[in-house]
Amino acid sequence: MNIYKLNRALHRDLGYFFIGMCLIYAVSGIAINHIRDWNPNYVINSQSYKVEGNISRDFISKDKIDEILNALGEKSNYKSHYFPAEDKLRIFIDGGNVSVDLNTGDCTLETIRRRPIFFEINRLHYNPGVLWTWFSDAFCVALAFLSISGLFILKGKKGLKWRGTILGLIGIIVPIILLLLYL
Repeated sequence: MNIYKLNRALHRDLGYFFIGMCLIYAVSGIAINHIRDWNPNYVINSQSYKVEGNISRDFISKDKIDEILNALGEKSNYKSHYFPAEDKLRIFIDGGNVSVDLNTGDCTLETIRRRPIFFEINRLHYNPGVLWTWFSDAFCVALAFLSISGLFILKGKKGLKWRGTILGLIGIIVPIILLLLYL
């Protein structure tokens, strides 16, 4: 087997083998890049309500908290509560929290749940453990090989003699320019 056939075979087989890793890092990379626009790990919903009756701090008891949570349909989810300020009550529930302004009776129910698929693949992107470290290191080595071996897949004008050289140089120059812009 000549070197070109071996190169193509290894390039092809490593590409197939690491397709899952490529997709994990591609999707989670895009999600994490846009973390300023959305939360890629959790879906957070917020709903506003009005609490009726006397809700001064002196009259807040477990019964009053149960009454508030019952009105929100969250009574069975109570965990704990505290007063972050003299006029504020925070109630922790399974999957979220309730904030109550004791002066106005304004109440906000915030629920948090894991974003399906994204939570799991983002966790992999953040490196959850030793086995993943070894596998992702192997993936990184394979990516380096795929990058270099890909240069030698095509011959002639469409390979390194013309098109490959131009596109390869652009592919190196663009990240360097962006790096310099962000330094």
